[in-house]
Amino acid sequence: MKNATLRQLKVFEAVARLLSFSRAAEELHLTQPAVSTQIRKLEEHAGNPLFEQFGKKVYLTPAGTELLQISRAIIQQFEAAENAMSQFSGVSGGKLNVGVISAGDYFFPRLLVEFASRHRGVTLNFTVHNREGLLTHIADNLTDLAIMVRPPTDLDTVNQSFAPHPYVIVAAPGHPLVGEKKIPMATLIREPFVVREKGSDTWNSMEEGFGGDLGGINIAMEIPSTETIKQAVIAGMGVSFLSAHTISQELKAGSLRVLDVQGFPLMLHWYVVHRRNKRLPPVAQAFKDFLLSDGASLISQIVPFDSST
Repeated sequence: MKNATLRQLKVFEAVARLLSFSRAAEELHLTQPAVSTQIRKLEEHAGNPLFEQFGKKVYLTPAGTELLQISRAIIQQFEAAENAMSQFSGVSGGKLNVGVISAGDYFFPRLLVEFASRHRGVTLNFTVHNREGLLTHIADNLTDLAIMVRPPTDLDTVNQSFAPHPYVIVAAPGHPLVGEKKIPMATLIREPFVVREKGSDTWNSMEEGFGGDLGGINIAMEIPSTETIKQAVIAGMGVSFLSAHTISQELKAGSLRVLDVQGFPLMLHWYVVHRRNKRLPPVAQAFKDFLLSDGASLISQIVPFDSST
């Protein structure tokens, strides 16, 4: 059987299913002699007759019955391989693997939905990580694209900014500094701060925003969850440094307020990142192009931010 071909197996399966050489020829758009030739060659490879005929009726032999199940399994495996490979030859039907830092999950699902609506048949694999986890995914080639604020410095990656990413100081509506203008840093750092954990993208951005003043801030609580930090600030436990893209609902509801601090908002950027030597599947390249062309405008609609709020 080692010299049997997929075409011979497909012809055999059609004849065995229809129990008719003529109907199989019609279905396969072949002549009946061509079908007979393929069956004869397959029988030679098998070393056994696969069909027997009594009058005008065709029947499978025991060898043919056994080979039919095997042939169908082989044909199904080839079809599965074709389907798997099709994702690399076009956008539709492709599988998009993308990872994002936690601040992005406030808008990223809606970006994915918009992209999928433009490219029917795309399968989405979307994961959310802290910075360390996302860097591991990039290094281990577990994601095609990564969405983050600070691209890695120790990996050979392509990093392209596609949208602004403002960071602000937030407080509860009743905080004494709400409504104050141009609050000096010296005043702000005396306030108790509820902050993200060290090493997170938010913490690293905070280091940039505060510069040399970071060591002087009053850290009341360190929490590895943006949602919990927001609730702590709303409850009056302190102020916080957060991505403006994570607080749009609270600003709209009036449960958080942005403080007017000198040097803020701190304006950073969202980046789409991938390994430089990675051959992006067509669907990943299409999503990258989508972010670069439409990402900024869509994010501003999904999580609008007014620094005067």
